[in-house]
Amino acid sequence: MRHALKIDDRTLSYLDFGGPGRPLLALHGGLSEGMAFAGLARALGDDWRVIAPDQRGHGDSDRAEHYRTEGYVADAVALLDHLGLDSPVVVLGFSLGAVTAVHLAAEHPGRVAALINTDSTVEVPRSAAATPSVPAGFEFLTGMRYTAATREELLEAAGPIGSQFVAPALRPLADHSGWRLPFHPQDMLDSIAAAGGDHWEAWLAGTCPALLIRATASTALPQATADAMVARRPGTSYTALEGDHFVPFTHPDDFHAAVGKYLAGL
Repeated sequence: MRHALKIDDRTLSYLDFGGPGRPLLALHGGLSEGMAFAGLARALGDDWRVIAPDQRGHGDSDRAEHYRTEGYVADAVALLDHLGLDSPVVVLGFSLGAVTAVHLAAEHPGRVAALINTDSTVEVPRSAAATPSVPAGFEFLTGMRYTAATREELLEAAGPIGSQFVAPALRPLADHSGWRLPFHPQDMLDSIAAAGGDHWEAWLAGTCPALLIRATASTALPQATADAMVARRPGTSYTALEGDHFVPFTHPDDFHAAVGKYLAGL
């Protein structure tokens, strides 16, 4: 069920899939939304209560003043407080959401019982693009439109990611004059740029049990970095899944099984 809370003058929308099980906070990646974890919630059943926010600037949540990691972390803490979840919860993050999860575990250790990092490195490259405001590899965002009169116009501007990642999440404008993306392209560029840099200190500061999931064909998390992340952080398990960076959605059954197996062992 979808709910919302106010943080200052912003709305943070979130999905609470309910159930009697232990709470699992699931943080999506960039260009995504909380609904990305609907399949995981179904797969885990009543053993886990999946809570998946639309992080700031994504989905039904309002745009924010900035997209630095501390803002994403503050939103997660505000959501836990809003839900009255004082006891530590398991936190799962994918890609950009895993950066948030890692810092949440490091900065608020009393709120995180275990951490699941899905294909997110601790050495995020800073922009190497000709234009500093456009991180390398994400130039396609500069050609995307935030709003359009028709769905077709938005999908055409979205290019190769349109049909797979954008189409299911398009929203009608409030005044019914057209459609919008589930994110503003500039907000995504700002988020990616802000996440760039070295996150080793945060990764090593976390003391809770952790699982690192790496996609075997990932270009986001090099194998050598993954090996070092596991070796240097006590209590960290490792699982490799066949696929690329988007393995939670291209191979959902494998992803759900890996997460379920780890959770069952906690």
